[in-house]
Amino acid sequence: MIAKITGGKETANLIRYLYDTRKKGHTDPHLVASWDGFAPDPGRADNVAATKKLLVADLDLHVKQAERLGLAPEQHVWHCSIRAAKTDRHLSDNAWADIARRVVAATGIAPDGDPDGCRWVAVRHAPDHIHIAATKVRADLRTARHWNDYLTADRELAAIEKEYGLFQVVRGDRTAAKRPTRAEREKASRAGHDRTARERLRTTVRTAVAAATSTEEFIRLLEHTGGVLVDVKHFPSGDVRGYTVALEGDTNGKKEPIWYSGSELSPDLSFPKIRKRLEATEPQPPVRAGHRRANPWHQATAATERIPHRLEQGDDAAAQAHLAAFGEVLDALPLLAPKDLRPQLRQAAEVFERATRSRIQAEHQHARALRGAVRAMVREPAPGDSALLAMVLDAAVLVVIAATHWHQLRHHDQQVAAARQTLIHLQAAYDQAAAEPLAALAARTPPASTVQRYAQDIREAVPAYAEQILTEPAWDALAAALAAAEATGHDPGELLQRAAEQRPLADAKSPAKTLTWRIQRLGHRHVPSPTARAAQARSPHISRTHPFTRTTAETTPARTTPPSRPHRSR
Repeated sequence: MIAKITGGKETANLIRYLYDTRKKGHTDPHLVASWDGFAPDPGRADNVAATKKLLVADLDLHVKQAERLGLAPEQHVWHCSIRAAKTDRHLSDNAWADIARRVVAATGIAPDGDPDGCRWVAVRHAPDHIHIAATKVRADLRTARHWNDYLTADRELAAIEKEYGLFQVVRGDRTAAKRPTRAEREKASRAGHDRTARERLRTTVRTAVAAATSTEEFIRLLEHTGGVLVDVKHFPSGDVRGYTVALEGDTNGKKEPIWYSGSELSPDLSFPKIRKRLEATEPQPPVRAGHRRANPWHQATAATERIPHRLEQGDDAAAQAHLAAFGEVLDALPLLAPKDLRPQLRQAAEVFERATRSRIQAEHQHARALRGAVRAMVREPAPGDSALLAMVLDAAVLVVIAATHWHQLRHHDQQVAAARQTLIHLQAAYDQAAAEPLAALAARTPPASTVQRYAQDIREAVPAYAEQILTEPAWDALAAALAAAEATGHDPGELLQRAAEQRPLADAKSPAKTLTWRIQRLGHRHVPSPTARAAQARSPHISRTHPFTRTTAETTPARTTPPSRPHRSR
């Protein structure tokens, strides 16, 4: 059920509207409830006009008394319409009466057991909704305390939906970005745009935040974005106080640009909140002599893969920070992807934006590493093929599944709906991005004897998923990835163990594909020396048990050197 609450100055105008049978849908207007159960009902009277006047006079009784004492509020009319969902059954008059009484009590118009509550009536003139008309002056001539009436009415309607077995509306937590108005949508349609100026600017600003490493760079990126006007606000000291943005050509009746502050675009795009996020970005360390720079795509993938684990730790502030940082990953991907993938990725980023915020305050320092990796990824040339992008998207799909579950546990309904919609776009983009590199890998499948050896490694590393992996079409690509890693000196069995320990495979649509990307990423790392392997074997960390492997330090001796295996000729 949805409530809409408005106010007004004239009780008579509202009653006249509610009983106007010429209005569309006003088929049988009649009272279903009132403040005392005895209010006159114009819908069931012979003299409709006279009864309307009686009803208005009764509703206005305390208003007139308060006016003589100068106590009446100027806006003394309270109007609440309550509409059921289209799929809901038609409720009886008695049911609607009960709903009306509960809403006026919850909102403070007529609290339960209060003899001085405001006067009100509930009018039903269509099967699926009612209107509650009230005057806000109580019998003791005080004005009703109805602050936050929309929220209190909405909470009561949520309880009513459950009790009556009605459709349960997805409700927000007041952290959503402001919806475009009808006028904004119509203006965009006339201009041939599928999105309003507010929505287009929101995407532009979020993309700039995802790419920037400082507030100075953020402002600079906005100023160099084509078609966007930027007005920077300063304190008397010269420090930046805030910013507003406008689209070129988007003007008001005076032909002046229509400016939007960051907070008008989205609650997390105000300048202070952007500065807080950018300050919690880990700078990339300089490359030491004789060392090569780590691949930022691999770093971003590794940091992304850790997010589901972070969501399970019970630290909500840290979890919220990682979801916000992951939103920046999605904001950045359309900048780096091939043109044919950008529409799906842009839609995924725009939809997931709703899932990056909740009433939980994020402690952004927890996601410093991921933010730093994203900025480095933006500065890295776009990949020559789709393999790196597919690697990131595979990890991203698992994050969105984990985010859906995290929001569900906290009853964040709008965020859950946004995450589910994001998953559709991300999965489509991943399937498209992964097709070519997986096919290229599968074309380099090693000999059958090597494949059989890898199959045994699979059974040891992930016994719960072994048979599924070995029968998947992507098994050939995984075997090829293992062969490539082995050719550079890695031990396939160890790589599979590490890949399985990074993140459970329960949510993976294709465990074989997920392991393929992990093996490729791990295979690009330097091969540990025999001395390093011996040190790792002596490390206490080897004793940990992983729920998706059957080997532990207590049951299986650690490998100190790789087994002697023939390498496939290259």
